[in-house]
This record gives sequence, structure tokens and C-alpha cells, in this order.
Amino acid sequence: MFGYAKSILSVALIVVGLVLGLGDAKAAESLSAAKVLDQLTPENTALLLVDYQPQYAFATQSISIDALINNATALTKVAKVFKLPTVITTITADSYGGPMFPQIRAVMPDAEVIDRTPINAWQDEKVRKAIHATGRKKLLIAGLWTDNCVMLPALYALKEGYEVYVVTDASGDSDAVSHERAVQRLVQAGAVPITWLPVLLELETDWTKDKTNGEVYNILRDHAGAMGIGAFYKQFLSTK
Repeated sequence: MFGYAKSILSVALIVVGLVLGLGDAKAAESLSAAKVLDQLTPENTALLLVDYQPQYAFATQSISIDALINNATALTKVAKVFKLPTVITTITADSYGGPMFPQIRAVMPDAEVIDRTPINAWQDEKVRKAIHATGRKKLLIAGLWTDNCVMLPALYALKEGYEVYVVTDASGDSDAVSHERAVQRLVQAGAVPITWLPVLLELETDWTKDKTNGEVYNILRDHAGAMGIGAFYKQFLSTK
């Protein structure tokens, strides 16, 4: 009889533990959701650009290089228009990786490019300090390759309490599976997948913003494909 009662008690404790655990999980999920629902703004967001270099572009197969350059350049222009603090890093540029893509460099010609040797940019003290110095808690990350030089600093940033947004269409990998699994792992860790166009639209918020409206339409016209045709047409109508 005592053994039976003990078994019942054990089961009850397990059930209580599961319920409490579920409660904790739901609380954590709600906290995470609250952060995600907090909109990207020019005041709370920074950008980290990682390893847009020829050596890594050569092997990138998850996205065409033309599309990658278009999307990464558009993202960099978005950061410039909305004055997002931007940290740019390359890896072994002189001995292996090569210089940063000229299309991106041309958008921010005066920005410091931090060259490093650690695969994980977060383990480079200069990169890490530069990100800390932005004072922003929402961190956009994009670059090559998704499954290491993007994923690793993203995981470390999450661990430090940053709200990480991985710009998936401005990132690439040696094959689609590697890219997809890296994004999946990051989502499981708490990162938010996003593409460059929603970043622009979320930061703009209103089509009547005089300070940024013209430049936003220029970015759309030059980089947003079919939507860009609409932006061009709107600009055309405004001249009539």
C-alpha cells in the first residue's frame, strides 16, 4: 500500500513539474515574442556586415552572386539612409579573403573595415567593442557564410542579450542545405529571420516621411525588382 501511494505521489510530482516547466517555457516564449514585436527603429537598431569578400563569394551556391550583391548593397543603403550604426568586418583580407565587395564599400566609403583572424567575429575584441559601442540592442547581421561567420557571432550576441535579426537574403552559403540549417539553428536559438525589404519598410513606417522618403524610393527603384518599377512610376508621377 505504501509503495502504491509512493508511486502515485511520484507521478503527481512529475505532472506538477511538467506543468511548471511548461509555464516557464510559455513565459520565456512570451518574453521572446515581446522583443520580436518591438519594432525595428532607427534608434534601436544596429547592423553587422560580415565577410563580403571574393574568396567566400566564389563558393556561394545558396543564392546567386548577383542577387547577393544586390540585396547586401540595398541593406547597406538602408543602414546609411536611416543612420544605423554599422560595423563592417572582413577576415584575412590581405592573405586570403580579399577586399570587401566594391558595391558595398561604395555605399560607406569612409566606414572602418575591421579585418580579423577569428572565424567568429564576436571573438575579435575590436568587432565586439564596436558593436557594444553602438548602444543598440537590436542587431541585424548579414554576410558570408551563413553557417559559420554569420551564425557564430549571432549565437554569441544572443547569449549576451542582443535581439538578433539575420538578414537571410543578404547572406549566403556553399549550398542551400547549409544555409537553411544555419537559419534553422539560429531561429531555434532565438534569432529572427528577415529579408532586406521588410527591414527598410519597418524603419520607414510612413510613406510621407520627408527626411527619408526620396532615398527610400531610390533604394526600391534600384534594388527591389518589380516593386522598384512601382517606385519609379511613383517618382515619375510626382514630376507631373
